[in-house]
Amino acid sequence: MTDAGATPGFFAQVMTIVRRDLLRERRSGEVLWVTLPFGAIALLLVPLAIGTDAPTLQRIGPGMFWVIVMLFGVLIAIRQTSAETQAQRDMVALTGLDPAAIFVGRSTASFLLLVVFQTVLGAVTIVLYNVTPTGWAVLPVVLLLAASGLALLGTLAASIVSTGRSATALVPLLVAPLSVPLLLGATQALEAIRLGRSSLVWVLLMATVGLLLAVAGILSARPLQETA
Repeated sequence: MTDAGATPGFFAQVMTIVRRDLLRERRSGEVLWVTLPFGAIALLLVPLAIGTDAPTLQRIGPGMFWVIVMLFGVLIAIRQTSAETQAQRDMVALTGLDPAAIFVGRSTASFLLLVVFQTVLGAVTIVLYNVTPTGWAVLPVVLLLAASGLALLGTLAASIVSTGRSATALVPLLVAPLSVPLLLGATQALEAIRLGRSSLVWVLLMATVGLLLAVAGILSARPLQETA
């Protein structure tokens, strides 16, 4: 029998935050009705600007997909900064939830939203740029690593922003350099597959970045909460 007053386990705390964030997204529709349409429009603007030359569109299509995913993906992950007030953050802290569990829960919710975002944008890219997907064995891994990396990066950046206005200036310095390895790894992994080469080194690069972000986010979760 579990004591009714006992603190929930780490996984239960994570799932509580995931459900809260997904419920908040369902109510606001920020990703579904705002970010996702803007991402699709951004993909549409390029063919309108350069014309309908099929070989050119096929060549730049995968790159454009990843650029849009990186740019809008961080916005999806960092959306929680504006969605949550200081009073709400204080209330969450008073519940006694583990800050690390809060970080993991927020990252997981952002990851799920990013997977949906990537899936829809991928379909739009295939239609607009006439791209034929390759590397079906590696492509899902690359997509999941990119989504998890961006979710962790955005959540960590949002945690830093919540510590005060002065910390906002640090976000571009954190996001820009750490998103480059994710973008490079994603594009080069699929390019390696297209050329018949091994993509292992690029997949490992993305996995390493994601692991470092996860460790940094978990270890800094409590200090950042206390600072906020």
